[in-house]
Amino acid sequence: MPSPARLITVSAALAVLSVAACQVRAATGTDNGTDASQADAAHAGIWKAVVPAQGVMHGEFGNDDPIGLTAGVRIRADCSINWVDPDEGRLYCFSSATSLAVFLEAPHAYLEKARAQWRRLEGSD
Repeated sequence: MPSPARLITVSAALAVLSVAACQVRAATGTDNGTDASQADAAHAGIWKAVVPAQGVMHGEFGNDDPIGLTAGVRIRADCSINWVDPDEGRLYCFSSATSLAVFLEAPHAYLEKARAQWRRLEGSD
């Protein structure tokens, strides 16, 4: 299990992700309740230079970011930033490079927590 200092770092990263997501929604005009994954990639800035076409990539957890799931929230990812588990061959999508970098420090621990939270969130829908 990650240390308390690591959890604080992850919490801070998630807070930054949340603020960034709000800024992207505002900049791309998706602040009106539409799904951010439907934003116009041509106007998403340099951070999304290559965005897969909608519905082309299908990651685990319904394309939700595993780091967001570990915190108990769904953060939709477009799969432009992804990782394939070398052991299982499963695709995981991330909402940011920061999220992927944090995840790669302990992928199996994060996946275990994300799976548990995914099951909990799926049951509450």
